[in-house]
Amino acid sequence: MTSPLSNCGRGQLLYKKAKQLIPGGTQLLSKRPEMFLPDYWPAYYERAAGADVWDLDGKRYVDMSYCGIGSTVLGYSDPDVNTAVKTAIGRGNMCTLNAPEEVELAELLLDLHPWAEMVRFGRCGGEAMAVAVRIARAATGRDKVAFCGYHGWHDWYLAANLKKDDALNQHLLPGLDPAGVPRGLLGTALPFHYNKTKELQEIVTKHRKELAAIVMEPMRDQEPTNDFLQAVRKIANETGAKLIFDEVTSGFRVNTGGVHLKMGVEPDIAVFAKAMGNGYPMSAVVGRANVMQAAQKSFISSTYWTERIGPVAALATIKKFKERNVSKHLILIGGLVKSAWLNAAKKCGLKIHVGGLDPLAHFRFEGPEGQEAKTLFTQLMLERGFLASTSFYAMLAHTPAHVQEYSRALRKSFAVISNAMSDGRIASLLKGPVSHSGFARLT
Repeated sequence: MTSPLSNCGRGQLLYKKAKQLIPGGTQLLSKRPEMFLPDYWPAYYERAAGADVWDLDGKRYVDMSYCGIGSTVLGYSDPDVNTAVKTAIGRGNMCTLNAPEEVELAELLLDLHPWAEMVRFGRCGGEAMAVAVRIARAATGRDKVAFCGYHGWHDWYLAANLKKDDALNQHLLPGLDPAGVPRGLLGTALPFHYNKTKELQEIVTKHRKELAAIVMEPMRDQEPTNDFLQAVRKIANETGAKLIFDEVTSGFRVNTGGVHLKMGVEPDIAVFAKAMGNGYPMSAVVGRANVMQAAQKSFISSTYWTERIGPVAALATIKKFKERNVSKHLILIGGLVKSAWLNAAKKCGLKIHVGGLDPLAHFRFEGPEGQEAKTLFTQLMLERGFLASTSFYAMLAHTPAHVQEYSRALRKSFAVISNAMSDGRIASLLKGPVSHSGFARLT
């Protein structure tokens, strides 16, 4: 059988053309082929259904990687969501009048989050986070934001790197250049690390009366320790800063709603995107009325925040989450994949670190050749018919049978990597360059 990597394929040829036409090659850093397997990643898809993806050459792969960058939690081209969307299209997606489904969706989200009273909508996570920060600034009349974790591409966040160009390096994505961010925002975005209450307290000591918001994911890579979330909530109460939970990625994966609902701490604002529309653009800023009403003091408005498809897709997705107990399945599949990584690594004598919520699992190869090993892993798994990296975002479409098939390929790939590491041959087995580990300008 001909290896899927016997030639670069139509996807790579198209990508080479795209880099001449589109700055950065793609619209999303996380979809750049250089982040996976430079020169050999398929790059584009012809169609996708369930957990399967067909590239431009007609080759089929099982997606055991980012799965729509975490947006298709039910699976690709989910028939129930698609049916709802097609009906909405037939009735007209855009109009001078408003789509009533946005009111229905607001009621549903508030029913899931009893602490909240009002909702604003957007269409993607980064912009929704920018809206949330704007609302917090409007509500407090303050400018500065303390944050931990990754929260998107907007000026308020990248401003952290104006003072120190590596300030964001330990917040998921390293190398983010603040080029184009106004220098006047210097000192307005103040980073601290998860579970490091002392770091947040130090920010508060210096900026108490200027702090508009504390922005963070309630959980992602690690469990909160020493009542960390409770301590953050207390600091927000004492300073008057608004606590914003970024659930763009974590939301709807461990329960129908936000992971914070399981952690006993209520924010002032919670932000959702990705999973709530199953691949159709939709985001929501959910919050307390006394904070959310500040949106009326600031101009926050967009034509395409009023289209119909997003709310309809979200309603169908959330309905299926409730009916099928989707989060339980995501946790099961993610746990099986984590176990597969650990068991294969132990059998092959590989040192790896495994972390993340079960539905948002990830691992890394330890040692100086970790990035080379990651690249080789993607290459070997692609040859075996899988889109794979060191992260796995579970979908309802994934079955235990998928995990079993993946595990067999995983064990073979780990054995090759282990032997290559022992012999110092990792680099020699790569068919192309080493994958990128963060933001970098393409040439």
